Amino acid sequence: MSELFEEQLEALHARSLHRKLREIGTAQGPAVRIVGRELINFSSNDYLGLAADPILRQAAIAAIAEFGVGAGASRLISGTQSPHVQLESTLAKWKGAPAAICFSSGYAAALGALPALASKQDVVILDKLCHASLIDGTRLSGATLRVFPHNHLGKLESHLEWARREHPDARVVIATESVFSMDGDRAPLQELVELKNRFEATLLIDEAHAVGVIGPHGRGLAAELGLEGEIEVQMGTLSKSLGVSGGYICGSRNLIDWLINRARSFIFSTAPPPALAAAATAAIRFLNSEEGDARRKLLWRRIVQFRKLLPDGGAAFGKPSAAIIPWMVGDERRALDLARALQQENFLVPAIRYPTVAKGAARLRITISAAHSALQIASLGEALGRLAKQATGARQEERPRLPGG
Repeated sequence: MSELFEEQLEALHARSLHRKLREIGTAQGPAVRIVGRELINFSSNDYLGLAADPILRQAAIAAIAEFGVGAGASRLISGTQSPHVQLESTLAKWKGAPAAICFSSGYAAALGALPALASKQDVVILDKLCHASLIDGTRLSGATLRVFPHNHLGKLESHLEWARREHPDARVVIATESVFSMDGDRAPLQELVELKNRFEATLLIDEAHAVGVIGPHGRGLAAELGLEGEIEVQMGTLSKSLGVSGGYICGSRNLIDWLINRARSFIFSTAPPPALAAAATAAIRFLNSEEGDARRKLLWRRIVQFRKLLPDGGAAFGKPSAAIIPWMVGDERRALDLARALQQENFLVPAIRYPTVAKGAARLRITISAAHSALQIASLGEALGRLAKQATGARQEERPRLPGG
């Protein structure tokens, strides 16, 4: 039995695609300790530095004192406690939606929502770079799946025309991200809404990497563009800018009631710990405050600072659009080598490889946090520039460029 996967594991090693876990011996923050060594952390999605913030710690501790640790049952049995209800009410108001429902993770939210939205007689159309959770949720639904090239509105329109012609009675769902997790670019949300309306489709937007970073009070790209009321399904996560764990869907009261009754990942999962719900509520209240606005503005100052340190002042990336900066490498082995070289200089910057991204599209995924100091940002910029110059036989893909560019 011990040899069952040996050959497959050897193949992963040979292709530089093997992964292993990293044990972090500290709280999440701008610096973390791995195997007794402190590294400056540019790998986390904790964009606002809330994961270890005293505001969230205190809210969680107070909830544990009152409600205990575990919820004890699924939400539909006896697991719905007051912190869950309060979180969903706060989320809905914050996101400008009539109602909200929370899941144990963002992955569970997608896995529960899409099969409830679409079934075998329906059509789901995905952006090629959608997160794995949206792909898996669509496959689980049994709906006909069509994929359009990343942000390619012409091909999306063609798929919509096909769907309406070949499946005139089907529910058609368009699913995409507002900020893409590996590339850091944005969806053309205004145009997506226009196409959705024209073809009477349902639009699902995953705001996981936009929430807390973009829009008034960090409400996301839909809020920044004034489109919250035009999107039927707003999906997101509590585990990135909000610093906690879990996922959510916001929408009409009928949609949320339907998910409560049909989303299997909600129905058949024990409720998240009430302390996490209380901490997430505290995070949303923080984002709605003047202090939250100041934290988000600090994040953007750090993003702009880092972009200016890139060759040509980051011109290859265009206007800053997110806290995610992909340093494109291409070859998986070179990406690993560069990540290891950075770790030797006390930086934690992960190499992202297939299947997270396409084969031959390996990269370093650099994420900026408001918790980073100006000196930490400057140090990473200097190290990247120096390592790139030192690379033997440096080629075009080893210089920062837009994904696919």
